[in-house]
Amino acid sequence: MASTDYLNDQFLIAMPGLEDPNFAKAVTYVCQHNESGALGITINRPSDLHVRDVLKQLEIEVENEQWADQRVLVGGPVHQDRGFVLHRTSGDWTSSFPVTATIALTTSKDILEALAAGRGPDKAILALGYAGWAPGQLEAEMLQNSWLST
Repeated sequence: MASTDYLNDQFLIAMPGLEDPNFAKAVTYVCQHNESGALGITINRPSDLHVRDVLKQLEIEVENEQWADQRVLVGGPVHQDRGFVLHRTSGDWTSSFPVTATIALTTSKDILEALAAGRGPDKAILALGYAGWAPGQLEAEMLQNSWLST
């Protein structure tokens, strides 16, 4: 794929023939795709956890009940012990990566503290884990019609 064909800021929808249990029927938002590989967050797999469960484990006090009541997503099979906040771009977070001019991915505790206090971005989701592809792997899967991009 030429650099103009990278799938940044696209949704990948698993095609019916994709039988990998990690990705069957998955919808994954691509946060980064380049010559080094790809990283995405699966957005349609709620876990049994709520944000409040994660905040309690991190000893973060909850003031924003609406945020705390959200379900935590299973973001993918890689590093399921790590949290990833996909959110509207705002604030200055310790470990934030711009996906687009209006969307960012953050992995630092400071954004969780701000969201729990009601001072964070107005739109955000929390996922545990991410979907990752080695260099050329996603391109090969696209050629095999495993994914539909939109």
